[in-house]
Amino acid sequence: MNHHTLKATCTTVHLGGFSCNLPPALVINSGDSIEVETYTGIKIYQEAPEAFLTPELVEICQYLPPERIVGPGSHLLTGPIYIREAQPGDVLEVQLKEISPRLAMGFNAIRTGWGALPQQFSESRLRFIPLDLEKNIAEFPSNSGIKIPLKPFFGILGVATPETQRSSIPPGIYGGNLDNPELQAGSRLFLPIFVPGALFSIGDGHSAQGEGEVNVTAIETSMKGKIKLILHKNILLTSPLAETPSDIITMGFAETLDLAFEAALKQMIDVLQQFFGLEAEEAYVLCSLAANFRITQVVNHPQKGVHGMISKSILGFPLKSLLDHKVVSHL
Repeated sequence: MNHHTLKATCTTVHLGGFSCNLPPALVINSGDSIEVETYTGIKIYQEAPEAFLTPELVEICQYLPPERIVGPGSHLLTGPIYIREAQPGDVLEVQLKEISPRLAMGFNAIRTGWGALPQQFSESRLRFIPLDLEKNIAEFPSNSGIKIPLKPFFGILGVATPETQRSSIPPGIYGGNLDNPELQAGSRLFLPIFVPGALFSIGDGHSAQGEGEVNVTAIETSMKGKIKLILHKNILLTSPLAETPSDIITMGFAETLDLAFEAALKQMIDVLQQFFGLEAEEAYVLCSLAANFRITQVVNHPQKGVHGMISKSILGFPLKSLLDHKVVSHL
């Protein structure tokens, strides 16, 4: 197992989406770890204060090659990372080891026509929000005494599909713009693989986000982290699945919250059947008794997101790996 460093540069980032045709920014073996950095704000950097900018970000904003613009989204992603021997039908495990802001400044933007209340809040607004990295808080509004704890995570964790261009905005079975604030350091995400090498990309750093992300953005932040990528063969997985130190998390995506909830619930039932040997009806009842379903986001058109959470402590193996549990034969 090797350790790599992947800096964000004009040759290692891409804008707006995913593509199966993008050349890898890094080639690794399963089990390798990576120190990775991500930048955000390419669309608003000219309005940014000095504390938000670095020479590297400015260079990316000004000189990113056209061939690395692969979709209509606004997200700047680092990657893709090619994992040797990864093939369609395999599963990629993303271990999130460390996540922290690169700079003591983030931004929030309201965008015309977006958000949960686009008619009521119809004018674009851009706010830069200082981060107190020593106290691990952001005060908003400024001088209000309202202090938001920083809980950094990567909003986008995803793999390529056979499409040559896929927007970075909606999440899906490939992962992508999950915007799930539960996926902090110490968590693991499992993604189905669709193309050789997986072509995994990461970005959209958030220092803090409420569930729902209702005005369309969080505290958007350039981020640094350490991840480990592990390839799993002979495992069946049809939708992203996650594990935190305390919970198993299923995810549902659809054009309505009702359908997204239904998808997250069905995946939770499947997990309880496959991992723990429950009958479908038993799993359904257990979800009613002990699972919690939360709105992930409502703004990444056309897909809204719901995630289901069930505590591992009630399932008989607290703080243990999904793949280590004796009942598990496949995901």
